[in-house]
Amino acid sequence: MFVRSVLSSYSKLLAGASLALMAVSLAGCNDTVAEKAEPPRPVLVATAHYDAETPERSFVGTIRPRIESDLGFRVAGKVAKRLVEVGQTVEVGQPLATLDEVDLKLQAEQAVAEQTAATGVLAQAAAAEQRAKDLRAKGWTTDAQMDSSRAAADEARARLNRAERSVELTKNSLSYATLVADARGVVTATLIEPGQVVAAGQASIRVARFAEKEAVVAIPETLVGRAKSGVASVTLWSEPDRKYAAKLREIAPTADPATRTYLAKFSLPEADDKVALGMTATLTLSDAATERVARLPLSALFNEGGKPSFYVVDDNGSVVLKPVTVKSYESNDVVITGGVEEGAKIVALGVQKLDPSQRVRIVSSLSF
Repeated sequence: MFVRSVLSSYSKLLAGASLALMAVSLAGCNDTVAEKAEPPRPVLVATAHYDAETPERSFVGTIRPRIESDLGFRVAGKVAKRLVEVGQTVEVGQPLATLDEVDLKLQAEQAVAEQTAATGVLAQAAAAEQRAKDLRAKGWTTDAQMDSSRAAADEARARLNRAERSVELTKNSLSYATLVADARGVVTATLIEPGQVVAAGQASIRVARFAEKEAVVAIPETLVGRAKSGVASVTLWSEPDRKYAAKLREIAPTADPATRTYLAKFSLPEADDKVALGMTATLTLSDAATERVARLPLSALFNEGGKPSFYVVDDNGSVVLKPVTVKSYESNDVVITGGVEEGAKIVALGVQKLDPSQRVRIVSSLSF
């Protein structure tokens, strides 16, 4: 009986030892598997992007001609024809409108007739003056008669001179009956119609010149200084991929009472035919002397007594610690001027617990 009890206890002891050995063996296997299958650490990243330290400012404007003239007849009269329409391109010397020339032609004929009469009077007076000179030389006339003949001849010469000027003026007036374009441009307004009686100098045809175009924008008072000293460029809404250099030509001396902005005009020396009058444009102002910097989260900065650095993630999931040049610190960001390349992926959180030998995986968000 005693022997049977001892054998039973020994069997139980062997079974317990076997179970313990199996448990230890399984635990060792699990540790090995876990060590081999450790996944990459998920990290949030921020992309390095260098831009001007002073951000660019954009304003919406319109394309306008630098010179837009109201052309008018230099003489009064009745409009006979209007030869152009709004939107039509005109060349130098092209007729735009004409007046009724009947009265002007009559005035010209009258001036020619007066010139002819003055020519005859002068011939008679000159002959009388010559006879008086001959008689005076022989002593057959008095000095008073000689002076009278000379005065009559001088008056005839003056009348002929006046008649000749009158002929020239009437010819000019007749030419003024045709209104012509003095520069290449486009008609933006027609202010007369056939049959209308106009006064001398009255606005008749409005022409915008093609010689120079400009962008007109409203600038707030806080950016007036940048408009004067900064670099400006213009893009058209119809062609946003092309930029035109712009130069400030004029800025209003006083602000608009309603909007409190200053009207600024920027000339476009490189404007071509694609820059049409009236188009909507975007004017961009930038500071020429500004430095290019990158703004990154302050939590991405790693600094343990050495030079400030960032952990940069490459395409293989490895991280490299790169020192950077810090320009300034802001409330939530750090501003750098160099050290990492454009577009580099920077670890944004948990850099103090990151091991350079550890592989990482970029995620869009972290969940706990």
